[in-house]
Amino acid sequence: MSTDFGYVWLMISKFLDPKNDIAFRRIFGSERNKDILIHFINDILVFKGSAPILEATFLKTIQDPEIASKKTSIVDILCKDGKGNNYIVEMQVAKEKEFAKRAQYYAAKAYANQADVKGKYKNLKEIVFIAIANFIMFPNKKGFKSDHVILDRNSHEHDLKDFSFTFLELPKFNKTIDELQNITEKWMYFFNGTEETSPEDIAKIMGSDEIMQRAYHELDRYYWNEEELLNYEQAQKYEWGYNASMEQKFDEGVEKGKAEGKAEGKAERNLEIAKEFKAQGVDIEIIAKATGLNMDVIKQL
Repeated sequence: MSTDFGYVWLMISKFLDPKNDIAFRRIFGSERNKDILIHFINDILVFKGSAPILEATFLKTIQDPEIASKKTSIVDILCKDGKGNNYIVEMQVAKEKEFAKRAQYYAAKAYANQADVKGKYKNLKEIVFIAIANFIMFPNKKGFKSDHVILDRNSHEHDLKDFSFTFLELPKFNKTIDELQNITEKWMYFFNGTEETSPEDIAKIMGSDEIMQRAYHELDRYYWNEEELLNYEQAQKYEWGYNASMEQKFDEGVEKGKAEGKAEGKAERNLEIAKEFKAQGVDIEIIAKATGLNMDVIKQL
């Protein structure tokens, strides 16, 4: 990478959000930046007994209608390496209650949909699921990164090797630039703090890593044309609208819960009053008028 480019790049101060659908796909889901995706996967995964991936081929993502309808909160990339192993990379922006289950469902669907195995199960390839979650998935885990595989319950041997899951929880990562210790932490900072970071600080993060330099370069507003920026902003507004609607539903749910709670409280008080009146020998019809309770209910008290 030339010195001239580096100088021009450092003069730019406005960076876009990599969690945005359009930006994420531009960086990790395009042919021209395929080496950035490979670099990211190799930096995030722990490879034991096999070499890091050297090549990736983009595949059509597998989605059902419900997942597709929530595209504002899910950004996914499906690719395979030179050995045919499949990698699902997702940016999950909005909190999803059963996201861990959906991740397993999505991985299983990708496994089952591998083409042309024709009953030859030995040809089924590994599924590696990587999720960047913009919310806390595992509250009891302190670490921001967790790797999950299938182990024997007693011996902890790794016999079933075709599924693995890696989750990155962005809210758990709060290191400053000066505290970054490895490439995984640099990627976490990339997803968390790009918009608020100065070009000088970003240059400090990148060092001599040309691939990461290109990832930041792709987020530089200066290198986006008008149409690309419009698409980016539309995706951003759509995401904001989705979040606002979820917050509205939450608020409505809270108010409904309060109203129902008050109604339940009133009903309980009326039952207590009815019991007291009945114990004192008050006529059931009078109790019913005073409390609003059904006479049959009062008789059973």
